[in-house]
Amino acid sequence: MTTTSFDAIVIGTGQAGPALAVRLAGHGWKTALVERGPFGGTCVNNGCTPTKTLVASARAAWVARHAADFGVTIAGPVTVDYAAVRERMDKVVQASRDSLGHWFATTANLETIHGEARFTAPDTVRVGERTLQAPRLFLNTGARPIVPGWIAASGVPYLTSESLMALADLPERLVILGAGYIALEYAQVYARFGCAVTVIEHGPRLLPREDDQAAQVIRSVLERDGVSFLLGADATALERDGSGIALTVDGQRLAGSHLLVAIGRQPNVEALDLARAGVTCDARGHVRVDEQLRTDVPGIWALGDVNGRGAFTHTSYNDYEIVVANLLDDDPRRVADRVPAYALYTDPPLARIGMARAQARASGRKVLVGHLPMTRVGRARERGETDGYLEALVDADTQRILGATLVGIEADEAIHGLLDAMAADLPYTAISRTMHIHPTVSELIPTMLQSLEPLE
Repeated sequence: MTTTSFDAIVIGTGQAGPALAVRLAGHGWKTALVERGPFGGTCVNNGCTPTKTLVASARAAWVARHAADFGVTIAGPVTVDYAAVRERMDKVVQASRDSLGHWFATTANLETIHGEARFTAPDTVRVGERTLQAPRLFLNTGARPIVPGWIAASGVPYLTSESLMALADLPERLVILGAGYIALEYAQVYARFGCAVTVIEHGPRLLPREDDQAAQVIRSVLERDGVSFLLGADATALERDGSGIALTVDGQRLAGSHLLVAIGRQPNVEALDLARAGVTCDARGHVRVDEQLRTDVPGIWALGDVNGRGAFTHTSYNDYEIVVANLLDDDPRRVADRVPAYALYTDPPLARIGMARAQARASGRKVLVGHLPMTRVGRARERGETDGYLEALVDADTQRILGATLVGIEADEAIHGLLDAMAADLPYTAISRTMHIHPTVSELIPTMLQSLEPLE
């Protein structure tokens, strides 16, 4: 069998893979980009892109139902045309796929290969009938939903965050197992679409990584939208119930039309046959990498969700930036250089950077906290959406920002000023003494930072 030689092979077209492949090809390297599914990975196909179009449609329905609060009259009830919602979502997704395909097709030195890659040696992979060899290989194979064995073995149909995207009709009664970020976004979206939604969580509260107050704000908002929660509950069995499902929860039978399993994600490594390359994984199955995303085998890197160093589109793209900085630009960037940052895209969103209160307390530092309710924010009052708060944590000795949690309208945008100050290692006064534009959410961040007091 003929072997095709490349300078680099990139496996996977999630957020890191396309930019990396194009950059390597632009550097003059003959590059292969391997993808077993549609271009774009999780973000484009069943993650950020489709879900945020659903969030936008759900918000439009919510605004229409509350139009009278703003003096706007809508004749008749507000209904959701789910087929139209899905059509809009599909168009946005396809546009992203097409854009990637055009980018690849017009890039010199880049060959896209459709199929599943499997290592046969540290520098060689098989893709269908082809054998590809290169001194540099980059893994960007992403992750997939975790499904408990007892659910998979039940023989009862269930949904994941991926298969839910293909659902043709609205669920009448959606039961969601899990109360993390993916679960809560879907819970609010489908409740606003008119579905009865119940969220089941084994732990005592939702969003265990967040401060209690943030989790309570999100819970209150979702309950107001009609979402029901069963917390501290154990689901143990799944069976059919006519055309629907029935879940056994704490010994009681809970019926629904559909079950969405959203308890976490696991890395896509099985098909790669990593043992043939000598690449090792940690206890959770993530590919082991160092601070510059190198695996324990020279010439092999791992980027994105598969390496366990971040589970977001932006961390995956930053992985690409770290790899090319070290490989091509003589710039020794590291994973540890980045500030942890993410958002939950409920409406309103929750955005967080750096430490939460519990982490700050455990750090042993002398910590100051600034806190301001969204009821103080003119933009929030004007829009009639005052749920949430602005909060930042500051090291009292160095005046550096340790972290921040913003819950409320435009929190996902407003937090970036704080993030930039942290990344630049600036004192909090760089923001607290800066004049911001009125009327915005960000204008109250200096005011919040001017009210620092000891964290109890």
